[in-house]
Amino acid sequence: MSKPGAMGDMKMDSASAMSSGEVKKVDKDAGKVTIKHGPLANLDMPGMTMVFRVKDPAMLDQVKAGDQIHFIAEKVGGALTVTKIDAAK
Repeated sequence: MSKPGAMGDMKMDSASAMSSGEVKKVDKDAGKVTIKHGPLANLDMPGMTMVFRVKDPAMLDQVKAGDQIHFIAEKVGGALTVTKIDAAK
């Protein structure tokens, strides 16, 4: 049995913050990605299409326009930023 706290809780929080979307545009020069997404529960935001910054520009090499993704967006320094991105399966 694992101890409550630390890693176990973190995984649950991250999983619940994952949102689904479709990549509409990748702008590697600006370090941004345009995503058409469903509701972002962790940000209390309805579904829409919007531009996000990315935490790490290397993330943009993992996706292209038309890809279905799961991602986490958070407010980082006042800007909406994708902090994790995975291809949808």
